[in-house]
Amino acid sequence: MISVLIDKIKEKNAPVVVGLDPMIDYIPKKMVDDAITEQFGALEAAGEAIWKFNKEIVDATYDLIPAVKPQIAMYEQFGIPGLIAFDKTVKYCKEKGLVVIGDVKRGDIGSTSAAYANGHIGAVTIGDTEVSAFDEDMVTVNPYLGTDGVKPFVDACNEYDKGIFVLVKTSNPSSGEFQDQMIDGHPLYELVADKVNEWGMDSMDGEYSNVGAVVGATYPEMGAFLREKMPNTYILVPGYGAQGGTADTLRPYFNEDGLGAIVNSSRGIICAYKQDKYKQFGDSKFYEASRQAVVDMIEDINSIF
Repeated sequence: MISVLIDKIKEKNAPVVVGLDPMIDYIPKKMVDDAITEQFGALEAAGEAIWKFNKEIVDATYDLIPAVKPQIAMYEQFGIPGLIAFDKTVKYCKEKGLVVIGDVKRGDIGSTSAAYANGHIGAVTIGDTEVSAFDEDMVTVNPYLGTDGVKPFVDACNEYDKGIFVLVKTSNPSSGEFQDQMIDGHPLYELVADKVNEWGMDSMDGEYSNVGAVVGATYPEMGAFLREKMPNTYILVPGYGAQGGTADTLRPYFNEDGLGAIVNSSRGIICAYKQDKYKQFGDSKFYEASRQAVVDMIEDINSIF
């Protein structure tokens, strides 16, 4: 699967992924009000508004980008209607030819981890029928439980040609409470990176592995170290834009050929119409603001090569 993502990055000349992480207050008020009028319940209205909001943004940007990354918590908070919106979003994005990275941050042990993997990048057998549920192309995985928690996802990658991004060094301010702690002279995130290399050797797809890593844009020095530490690992880089990451901080995450990393922006894209820079588009043309924000992001990131 990582080779598919790389081909799309090359085709679009855009090492970016749009995070489809909608909150209700991100959505134009009229769109929410219309959904409330059309639906029988508040949760159903939220799900419908999210789905329509996502669809407009995808329609406006899919020709520019290789991938999207819906964060499942933004949908789960609205219960079953939210998950229906998540499912519809995943399916629609795949119809548009986008790689879908499900930001689910799952990780448990044994049959539980296998069930997470089956539900998101694998399949289940019911009677004589094998069926995929959410069927994302790639997902994020929490490695805190070790190999027991990650191996079922690697197995699913190999069986179904999918991919994962393992949390190594995240962009949030308190990440160092655990990730930076020293163990035998090495920070914990470095030990996780070693395991990512090990797990990745079991799922190579050309030059890179289907086992990628999440490394935040807010820690460029660590990014440079981890880029060298994980030569066969594609890096998903959150933290650009709203969390403070800039194009200048991104160069260390990429290899000399401009590959090796893909940069996420969520609020900076889907809420672009709320920014002064794009206010001319207004609420009614929020999707055009998102398109322009994608164009600007691609230009900004490509300027570092």
